[in-house]
Amino acid sequence: MIRIIQKDYRLLVILLTVFGWGDMAWANNPDISRLRQRFIVQERSHSVQDNKIEKILRTFLPADSIWPGIDYTDLRRVGFQHTIHLDNMVQLARAYESKTSKYYHDKQLKRVFDTALAFWISHDFVCDNWWNNEIGTPQAMVSILLTMDQDLTGEQIAGILPIAGRAHIHAWGARQSGDRIKIAGLQAKQLLFTRDAETFEKIIRIIEGEIKVVTGQRGIQSDYSFHHREDRVNTTLIYGAGYVDAFAEWAAMVADTRYRFSEKQLQIAIDYYLDGICKQMVYGRTPDTGVKNREISRKGQDYALNTDTPERFLRTTDYRHEELENVIKARRGEPFEIIPFAKFFWQTEHFVFQRPNYYTSVRMYSVRNSNMETPHNGEGLTNHYRADGANYLSLTGYEYDRLPPVYDWRKIPGTTVVQKPGMPSEDKIRDWGITEFVGGVTDGLYGAAAFDFASIHDPLRAQKSWFFFDEEYVCLGAGITSRTGDPIATTVNQTQLEGEVVVHSAAGCETPPLGCRKIEKARWVHHGKVGYIFPKENDVYLSDTIQTGSWYSINQQTSSPKDTVREKVFKLWLDHGSRPRNAQYAYIVMPAADKKTVEAAARTPKITILANTPSLQAVRHEKLGIAYAVFYRGGSIALTDKLTLSMDGPGMVMLKYEPTGNLLSISVADPTRKQSRIHLTLNRQTRFNREHCRTEWDAEQGVSRLAVELPQGEYAGQSITIPGED
Repeated sequence: MIRIIQKDYRLLVILLTVFGWGDMAWANNPDISRLRQRFIVQERSHSVQDNKIEKILRTFLPADSIWPGIDYTDLRRVGFQHTIHLDNMVQLARAYESKTSKYYHDKQLKRVFDTALAFWISHDFVCDNWWNNEIGTPQAMVSILLTMDQDLTGEQIAGILPIAGRAHIHAWGARQSGDRIKIAGLQAKQLLFTRDAETFEKIIRIIEGEIKVVTGQRGIQSDYSFHHREDRVNTTLIYGAGYVDAFAEWAAMVADTRYRFSEKQLQIAIDYYLDGICKQMVYGRTPDTGVKNREISRKGQDYALNTDTPERFLRTTDYRHEELENVIKARRGEPFEIIPFAKFFWQTEHFVFQRPNYYTSVRMYSVRNSNMETPHNGEGLTNHYRADGANYLSLTGYEYDRLPPVYDWRKIPGTTVVQKPGMPSEDKIRDWGITEFVGGVTDGLYGAAAFDFASIHDPLRAQKSWFFFDEEYVCLGAGITSRTGDPIATTVNQTQLEGEVVVHSAAGCETPPLGCRKIEKARWVHHGKVGYIFPKENDVYLSDTIQTGSWYSINQQTSSPKDTVREKVFKLWLDHGSRPRNAQYAYIVMPAADKKTVEAAARTPKITILANTPSLQAVRHEKLGIAYAVFYRGGSIALTDKLTLSMDGPGMVMLKYEPTGNLLSISVADPTRKQSRIHLTLNRQTRFNREHCRTEWDAEQGVSRLAVELPQGEYAGQSITIPGED
């Protein structure tokens, strides 16, 4: 067998020219030939829009071999418009090989393609950003190789392969992260093109082995969130999504070959996809705005709402097939089941909660995590406060899509922020958190999040918590303290203005004219099928006006649009004044509720706020029989007239109980991640002797003392639920 050394492209071209594609001994591996053809078919299956091809051809300048409007001298990270040239070549190649296009094997198109390709090969443009050189440009070149295949000349192949070859497993960008598997995949496709079976075997096993849980390193964490960098920022829906998409593509392609991936790797990937990616998407189909990092500043770019990955998994295994099929139905717009859940990603400080009619999340950070991704390449320049307890709410999944260019970035939903003019510099966006007490408690269906908040930007502290139920959730803030003379605001929501805004205050119920105003003693506000209830009749501020801005103001890539954008925005917030000391707030959010439902809930509340202090925050839902308590330090709280709970240190507790007082379950968590067990005291005799829980009855004191063992190591911060009494 003749073995082709990958870098010896001249020898490769000679062999291809002399022996042809299919007659060489080293190319006789039937699986290699089968996989090679599958990727060719996949590349040629992309849809072609002839009107776009016509424009590409019409605007090409043959004398210069370029397209106008591209600055070919700008190789900066924020520039490199050369990607347009690359994309044009890929589009021409697909049209040339598409039998449904009027440009199929069109001679004029081929001349333009050949000229544009020769121009690129002769200049070999290298960007200041490694990603373009090791992924972006090679990806385009690999696509051209597989699409054009035998319609490329030997000279063209010899020019393309060195450029595509910058995507290889020893490249700088192929370090363990979300990019390694993509780079390996590009190299594997090159090896299929050259029919290097020996090296392909090694690379395909690297791709398979990339699917693993590597808590504390770059990659999948034990809670199924994803960290692309050592800053431990949540990157599940960008790098983490591309990571599993790349794996799924190969898993489906090799499923019936000798290179099939193991069932173990497939199951890890599917668990991560369903319990990590899909649970950070609204109904599993649109991205949770709270998860986004700098990609929020890219116009029209989102995690693709397609069915490719779940369909590919279905072709490889029966594992969790019903859940994968449900995701496919959701994304196709077919009837599907919206499954209720609550989940805290303890490795990432992100809490998510879903019900059939709404999805919401809370993004936080701690000493264990950075708050936000660095604004690489001039993107995401206003993301300073987007992890300060951001609480985005979605009924459809599209509430915030149009807003980034016009957003008031100091009024992120759920956050408490110093209100200064302008924004801090971009080099002040990312930093590690200051506090340890950041976490959540959940039994998988209900849950709460808590944030001992200390701003990394300003002298501001607060204790913030969120308690979630089926039809509403409670937002509490206490201990709000700041030394700055600028006003402090807690934003209830800032979203697209949809329909009328109704306000109920001490002055009565009204639909005020559009504008910005203070609402004195507000009882509730209703907008966009969401109600906001203020139990203590707070003064609130409402703005329902047109806001303006531009994409370029938040993303200074040269391709970012500079034109002015105008959008109608609903904004609701609480003003704590300047230099507050121990200020507090409380409001209840009712998603998917009409005005009558909100008015009834405000008049006859189902929820009781039991405590809202810097040391303890607690609520009770009368109808559901659920009580939550957040102990920032040890203390005691009467949860009902029959049940008092004490804790000897910091922690979070959720209790489910019957009207009789019988306890159904106890869930606990340690947001500090420092304790090996939590000690609870209940003023009644209980029988919670279960695994991980020891109960002792103190007859003299009339209390039960519970010692609950907590998860340790990579699972520290995870909740543990103790089943109820016999």
